[in-house]
Formats: sequence, C-alpha cells, structure tokens
Amino acid sequence: MTGKKYPMSTNANTYDAIVIGSGISGGWAAKELCEKGLKTLVLERGRDVVHSKDYPTATKNPWDFSHRGKKTNALTKDNPVVSKCYAYNETSEHFFVKDAEHPYIQEKPYDWIRGYQVGGKSLLWARQTQRWSKFDFEGPARDGFGNWPISYNELAPWYTHVEIFAGISGNYDKLETLPDGSFLPAWEMNCVEKDMQASINKKFTDRHVIQGRCAHLTVPQPIHIEQGRQQCQARSLCERGCPFGGYFSSNASTIPWAQKTGNLTLQVNSVVHSIIYDEASQKASGVRVIDSETKKVTEYYAKIIFLNAATLNTNLILLNSTSKRFPNGLGNDNGLLGKYVAFHNYRGGLAANIDGPLDKYYYGRRPTQPMMPNFRNVHKQETDFQRGYMVFFGAGRGLASAQGVGAEFKDQATELGGWHVSMMMQGETVPKKTNHVRLSTDKKDAWGIPQLITSIEYDANDELLLKDFLQTGSELLDAAGCKDIHSWDTKQNPGLDIHEMGGVRMGKDPETSLLNEWNQMHHCKNVFVTDGACMVSTGTQNPSLTFMALTARAANYAVEQMKKNNL
Repeated sequence: MTGKKYPMSTNANTYDAIVIGSGISGGWAAKELCEKGLKTLVLERGRDVVHSKDYPTATKNPWDFSHRGKKTNALTKDNPVVSKCYAYNETSEHFFVKDAEHPYIQEKPYDWIRGYQVGGKSLLWARQTQRWSKFDFEGPARDGFGNWPISYNELAPWYTHVEIFAGISGNYDKLETLPDGSFLPAWEMNCVEKDMQASINKKFTDRHVIQGRCAHLTVPQPIHIEQGRQQCQARSLCERGCPFGGYFSSNASTIPWAQKTGNLTLQVNSVVHSIIYDEASQKASGVRVIDSETKKVTEYYAKIIFLNAATLNTNLILLNSTSKRFPNGLGNDNGLLGKYVAFHNYRGGLAANIDGPLDKYYYGRRPTQPMMPNFRNVHKQETDFQRGYMVFFGAGRGLASAQGVGAEFKDQATELGGWHVSMMMQGETVPKKTNHVRLSTDKKDAWGIPQLITSIEYDANDELLLKDFLQTGSELLDAAGCKDIHSWDTKQNPGLDIHEMGGVRMGKDPETSLLNEWNQMHHCKNVFVTDGACMVSTGTQNPSLTFMALTARAANYAVEQMKKNNL
C-alpha cells in the first residue's frame, strides 16, 4: 500500500481490530477500541485530512475565491448529483466525491452524497443532534414494520457517553418525546423566535417549540480542551472544516484521541474490496484492500472487524464479500442484505413574513434553530399515514431592497429589511423491502468492484405525510402571527437528505435481520456494523448521535467478548 501510514503493529498486516471508514461512526469505533488497548487499523478509502492543517479554505474571505465562494456553472454541469447538496460550493468542493469519481446506477432517481477522506462526512454534516425516545424504538413494532432489539433505556447511558465527549449544546426541556441529554448551554433564540415559541406553545398543548440541539461547543469543558478544541465562533463556515474544532468531527476529536493512545494505524487511499470469510473458523479473518492509486491488492487480518463505511458503501462491501458459505454476501442467509433502505423526507418547506421589532437584531451566525419534536402518531395511530415528522424553523432579517443610484442607493442597501420566517420538515419514511441496493452484474468501478444499483423511492405514505406537514405548518405559522404564508414541495430525490439508513438491519431474529442487539452479524460474530446501515427505522431525529451511541456500545461489548475469548 502506498497510502500514508502511522506506526504499524509488530506483526505485519495483523491487528487486534480493523475499522473500515473514518467518519462519524468509524472515528468512534477507533477511539473506543484504541482506548481499550486494541491495536487497531483504520482503513480510509480517501486521502488524509489532518485537523486544521488540511482545511485550505477555512479562513479565506469571499474575495479570495474566483467566484466569491459560489457554486459555479461548471461545478453544477460536471456534478449534477453532488451539486444539489446545500453545502457544496467553491469553498468546500474538495471534501465531496465528484459524480465521475465513483459512479453508481440509479434504477430510480437517488442522490448519493459522499465524502471520501479521513473524517468522511463528519466534516460536512449539519451537526444537529437529538436522542431518540422510547416511542421511536417501540413504534415500528406497533406499526408492524420493524422490531428494534434494544430499548431507549439500554442506549441512554451510551448517549450520555458520546454527548459528554463530543459536546452537545441544548436546553433541558423535560419532554417525553425528546429525552434530555448531557448538554452544554444552548444557543439563544432571537426575539421573534421567542415570541413564536410562546404563541405556538400556548395554542397547541401537544406541540413543543424548543431550541435546537447541536454538536457545537458553546462553553468548552476540560474534556474538550484536552482534545485541543475551542468554542464555536458562530461563523457558519462549517463545511470548510473548523480550525477551532468548534463542532464535533472525527478529525478534531476521535481520530486524534485514538492516535494519542499509540494503538492506532490510520491508512488512507485504501478501498475495501471485501471482508474475507474463513470457512474453518466460521469467522471473518480480515479485509481485502485495493490501493486507490496503484490498484495493488493487500490483505489485512484482525480478530474483530467494524464496518463503518457509511450506509450504502457498507451494504456494497457486504454484498461483495462472497464466499462458498455466503454466495450472496456476508451473513446474507435470509436474502435481506441491501433491503429495507430508508431515509428522511425533506420535501416540505414554508416561508412567511412576520411583524417583528425593527429596532432589534441578533449577533453571529447561529449553527442551529428552533425545532418541534414529532407530535404525530406518537402514542398510537391517529392519522391516515404512519409515523410523523420533526419541524425546524427560524426567523431572521435581510437587507432592505435598494433602488436608485449613487448615495441614495448606498444608504438603502445598508438598511435592514423586515422579519421573515422559514420552516422545513424532517419526516420519517417507512423501510420497505422493495427499497434496496444491489450490485451490478456487468458494470464495475475504477477498482474493479461492481457498481452499486440504487432502487429507492417515495411511496403513498410519504405523500400523505408531506401533505399533512404543509397544512399543519401553515397553521403553526398562522398561530405565531405570520402573514403572506406560502408553501412548496421541493420534489427532491431520496438521498439528498444525506440520512440514508438500513440494508443491514438489527434484530433478534436471524430470519428477519442481519445483526443482533450488539450490532454483530448473526452468522459472522466477529463482524460489527454500527453506521446507518444497522438501523431498523429512521425516527424523525437527525441520526448521527444514535450512530455514535450504537458504535460506542458495540465497541465496548466487542472488547468484553474478546477478553472472554468469545470472539
């Protein structure tokens, strides 16, 4: 391999553990395993990105860019998929996979957004973090489309574990539908948002407007200072990489922490072809890797393997991990690998004007906004659609419209306009067997690996949920005193939410799932999957905090089982 390497273990190519992927969940696997003393190899298919050092645009001004940091026509033309992402532009394009770099086949329209580098999409995520509630774990079984093998109470201490280390800001809201966590002080709502909160909470007793919770350091604690991180500067340039470490990323937090133990080997430019299954031991023996630059094939070996390549690539690797025992993909006795892929429905949006105080403004570019936990079908089925949605909204002021020329135009252009409000949905989709990914039988990528076929779409339930949000959102804005309310359907493809989940779902029954309650493969006990691929359902919350908690829980379990010689 020609990729950059950190200190190798004493036995060439042999380690205690291998982690595939260095994004949010892979970084957590590396941290937990290295802290427990395991010599751990982290394989990253992309290039190395070192915190702060490799953020080339982080401190540049708009005039330092040829096109003032905007998304150019050329970027959009060459990248019709990735250019749809809100964070993709001239300042951040180096952290995104371009459309031609890793092609895939869209059997149905699907926008696959990827980041191949150390840190993965943890450099690019929207950083909103909420716990699931007991209703999110219990609801799918009630509604007949999935059975979580764990409860909220089992995951709660691991939520706390990752919240303390990552640094999550939020208020203690005491809501049954959105449990509190271990929080740093919350960001403040502006004056108009506070008024809206009071009006909505007064009129709708089952709907609770709270401040958003996010992975940004408002008041860094000693554990964050020890990581070398500092207070969030509210610059809203996060997709460029944060030199302050103000938001949580693998690059600023878990990867350097793992490196400090001396137990980490981080290897880049390493495209994982497949996991190697040993017929004699009935376990995985290692990982087959292709150097992304030289195409040289090398095999690495370990007692346990954590697969954290991000949902669709994790499915791809397992589907490509065939053997005499598993001709259809590792652990795939039931034929469900790659199926029940789900996502979040982001299609609904609203906007309005509101009469706010013209003598008041706000400071900084806050990294979160007010939100409303799901209130649909929480305790029982109440509507003509299953599940529900989370609501996000925000109020702000822009510049007034300017007319004329010269001094008159200049004076008008520096005046603030009135207050406006925007609102969006984050809807749960129901995992379906028909929503799946599979491998192409005739098309391969640059590394000789079959291309992934995506066959994922909305259904009638998603349309009903969208309709309800647009109507309810209008009612909420009207109750808050808004006017000129208008709504729309973005009609965006699945995938652009960047919350893909499923395909390697957890469950207690090997006939209906691929992983057990500890994220182990039912039929290959030393392989763990803890990224979004493991999810049984999507909930309405942003998923990354749950990925982190599941990963920390599974990694600690794996170490305990290794000590007992069970792996």
